Amino acid sequence: MKLLESPINRIQEFIAVGGPVVVLLLGLSVLAVAVVLFKLYQFKSLKLGTDQAVGDISALAVRLKRYEIEHPSSRSDLEDTLAVSANTQIKSLQSGFRILDTIAQLAPLIGLFGTVLGMITAFQALQQSGNSVDPSILAGGIWVALLTTAVGLAVAMPTSIALTYFESQVERHQLAIELAVTRIINPVAHMAFDVPRTRNAKAGVWPVPADAA
Repeated sequence: MKLLESPINRIQEFIAVGGPVVVLLLGLSVLAVAVVLFKLYQFKSLKLGTDQAVGDISALAVRLKRYEIEHPSSRSDLEDTLAVSANTQIKSLQSGFRILDTIAQLAPLIGLFGTVLGMITAFQALQQSGNSVDPSILAGGIWVALLTTAVGLAVAMPTSIALTYFESQVERHQLAIELAVTRIINPVAHMAFDVPRTRNAKAGVWPVPADAA
């Protein structure tokens, strides 16, 4: 119990010094951690970044490709169906991004708001002291005021880093979906794009556009 009492007491003292603004920022940090853990679990469950992650859409593309062979006039319907399926999965992966983005943008502003309130309180205490001005009163009020800004930045920076990581993973997954679908639906176009680039890359030379040759 003593091991738990010390951290709890420190947190209580920290909240008592920072006031309601710090309580709000701590609440936002808990929400951000919850969203980050959920997204990590979701990405791991879908095995994002591997070929298995696009397996469902690839299987759907194969079934629709077979249907297109039997019904040649259904090309646009096939593309629309695949687009809806891909967009649905991407939107699911992007769920929670707006929460993280809001926390990353709002936390520094809340911290700055707390700093302004703290500075006002510090100068009021300085004014009330009259002629007997004690510099320690002003210094103590200033560091307490700046505490909220520090907490706000401490919440915002990791949240912003996590959001950037998740967005990059979703962009890579979206590109993987596009390549997988193109490989199945339009293999000729995929080979025309992929094969020359692969061969030239191995040779150390990238393909030159026809109009630039």
